[in-house]
Amino acid sequence: MRIQIKLSEKAYIKDPDSTDLGRKIITNSILLIDQIGFESFTFKKLSAKIKSTEASIYRYFENKHKLLIYLISWYWNWLQYSIDYNLNNIESPEKRLKIAIDTFAKPIKEDPTFLHVDEEALYRIVVSESSKAYLTKEVDVDNKEGYFSAYKAMCDNLADIISEINPNYKYPHSLISTAIESAHNQKFFAHHLPSLTNITKQNEDEVSEFIFEFVTKSIQSP
Repeated sequence: MRIQIKLSEKAYIKDPDSTDLGRKIITNSILLIDQIGFESFTFKKLSAKIKSTEASIYRYFENKHKLLIYLISWYWNWLQYSIDYNLNNIESPEKRLKIAIDTFAKPIKEDPTFLHVDEEALYRIVVSESSKAYLTKEVDVDNKEGYFSAYKAMCDNLADIISEINPNYKYPHSLISTAIESAHNQKFFAHHLPSLTNITKQNEDEVSEFIFEFVTKSIQSP
């Protein structure tokens, strides 16, 4: 039985996971955006890569911004699936927090469960391009459409763990969203702006250690 990541139907015109062409669009859009960046990415370039037409891509996505939202949403849903799997039967909230942070902050490995998605390439897109999904003038409208629900749901779940550890901590959502974004920024800095971080390309595992220390010390502070 093939496991599917289900997203809001408003994120697409036609579900790309429902057809071979749709999955081909997802596979190659990830590879192309990872290669040339979102600014340079166009449906024309994607259609040439998959040897199809631009019109066929527009049957699935209204524009490249909606495609980016789909890819980022897919990543957050997949990450929540991975966190849930890794936390199964773990009772200690401290252990669950450490495992959750390791899951989102350590280098991502390709998941053979989803053959049409290169999770390592998709993670690089999340690190470098995800803010472009919501730092727009249309963010309030997009939010009402539920495009960011996967990210918000994951933050809710991790904030609940923080509240379980310290019910008196006032800022669980602020802390976990800051931790996730910081994990992205530290990896981006390590590759492109190294003077802004103590993490290097050779020791990316230390991002997880830094985030765990940051989170746990914040929870413990009076």
